[in-house]
Amino acid sequence: MDGFEQRMDSAWEWWGAAIEGSQEGRWIRTDDERRIIDDIAAAAVGCPPSPDELPWRARLARIVRWAAVLRLAAGAGGWELAPVAGAAPPRPAGMAALLSAVYAVGEQGEIWLRGLPADGPPPVAEVLKAEAFLFGPGSVEDLRQFFYD
Repeated sequence: MDGFEQRMDSAWEWWGAAIEGSQEGRWIRTDDERRIIDDIAAAAVGCPPSPDELPWRARLARIVRWAAVLRLAAGAGGWELAPVAGAAPPRPAGMAALLSAVYAVGEQGEIWLRGLPADGPPPVAEVLKAEAFLFGPGSVEDLRQFFYD
């Protein structure tokens, strides 16, 4: 499995562990965690236009902004972002695992954006997977809807 695939698979696993932990009552969010999730949703929301409507730099910047938002959120809450690629999520998983999962995808956008001048655009299929994780129904963009508390 290449680095991107491992990063995406692990991000989904960590994301799922955190959401499952909350839905099954192993992680009860604090008021601060609720506010930060609301702030994340407000700061990084955006409907994805069709891929051919945006130039590569703008398209990657939409992914990158998640990394910036998650660094701010983690700092505000005192959580440490952990590398997720190839690592099992902590059990029970909570806010740090959730933020780390989303950050991993935003960080991939940063890698692509830095490499854009020298390497050209990243593989379209990989960008589509990152966008599907972050934007649209059932994605991070719907974060608030995954919690029942």
